[in-house]
Parts: sequence; C-alpha cells; structure tokens
Amino acid sequence: MAALIGKARPVVGLTASVHGSRIAWWANRLALRRAGASAVRITAEQTYPIDRLDALVVGGGDDIDATLYGESVNPQIRIDPERDHLEMRALDCAAKLGLPVLGICRGSQMINVHRGGSLHMDIHAIYEEAPHMRTVLPRKRIRIEPDSRLYSILGIAECRVNALHHQSVDRLGDGLRVVARERAGIVQGIEASAEPFLIGVQWHPEYLLTDSRQQGLFRTLVDTALGHPPAYEPLPDAVQAAD
Repeated sequence: MAALIGKARPVVGLTASVHGSRIAWWANRLALRRAGASAVRITAEQTYPIDRLDALVVGGGDDIDATLYGESVNPQIRIDPERDHLEMRALDCAAKLGLPVLGICRGSQMINVHRGGSLHMDIHAIYEEAPHMRTVLPRKRIRIEPDSRLYSILGIAECRVNALHHQSVDRLGDGLRVVARERAGIVQGIEASAEPFLIGVQWHPEYLLTDSRQQGLFRTLVDTALGHPPAYEPLPDAVQAAD
C-alpha cells in the first residue's frame, strides 16, 4: 500500500474501458471525493502503477472474456480483452499489496473470475422468472446476509438497488462467499471474509449519490485504505428493511 504520510487524500484507482462511460467515471470520482479520496482513471491505454495506489475500484462496463473461466466466447457479446488482462494484473497486484478492493457490476464479476470462479453469461437463460430490468434507478430488491461485512456497511437487511447487468456470478471463486441475492436468486453481492475489504456488488452505488447507505461502501473503502477499517461485528437477525 502506498505511504499515506503527508498525503491530503488517499489515491484510489478506478479501472474502466478505453471508451467507457464518462458519466460512470465522474459519478465514481465524485463518490470517492466525498469519501475523502482522490480518484485516478486506469485503462489499457492510460495505465497507472498499482503499487502507488491506496485502494482499487474495479468498475463496470463490457462483458468479461468467457475463455478466462473456461467457456467459449459468444461472438454477439462485446468484450474488451485488453481491459480483462489489465484488471487481472491489477487484482494480482492488489492482493500482493493488501489493497482494499471494491468491485462494481462487471468489477464484482471480475473479482470472482480472478479467484477462479465462473459466470452465467445470460442471467435470463438461467433465471427465467427474473424481471428484465436495466435502470440506474433503485428498482430491484435484494436481501443481504446478516453476518457479512456488506451488511455491516449498509446496516440493513433488504434494500433496493439499480440494475444494468445481464451476467452474474455462477461458480464462486476461492475464498469468496455470496452475501446478497435478489428474489430470483441472482447473486448481487460477494465478499472475501478473510480480507480487510474485498467486496463486489452487482449494482452501481456510484449512481446512488443521495443514498448515504450506498455511499458508505466508498467511505469504508477509503477508511480501510487509511488504516482505519470499521470494527466488524455481525448484526443481529432482527433488522429493518429499506423501501
């Protein structure tokens, strides 16, 4: 982890596609700035030394190359192999350095693939009853495991999140556990309990800027980078739900 002495703000790297959404970049940058960090955008053409970062956010975007988890590539699906390789290397480095890592949407899937897991390439082929939903508004209800770090950060058992994905975690990677699902069973959150902060969420908290619970993901990431992770204690079973 980069030395923080004398730094005004920790530096958090955000991975993205070369031609990725600038809206997503600005939303993440704002969320991280409000959490007390400076963000640097990392792409296959705009690299940055991972060992100079204090934390890493693996962002959303194109699908992941299926050959990375032993499946055949669907020619109808847009992939970005250069970004895949960038993020696999970044996660290798982050693991060696002990950097806190947050995966968002594709980023959550990449954490799983990096640890040897696999993906459902089309959730609607597996979860036929799942609603077809693509919106930045919080319309999808999920349930969070009460003994998880994600639970302790959000402080709630159920909440509504946004949904822009058509793939999801299938076989779990090494050391990961599922900590959130939607009603249809689709995985919405994963984490590594043995790590100070390695969490993947299938939704986009960067777009939920007015939701203080969701912004807590960025605050906790930054606090962990600063060496001040919050005390983690499983919350009791009797908890509230958010509309």
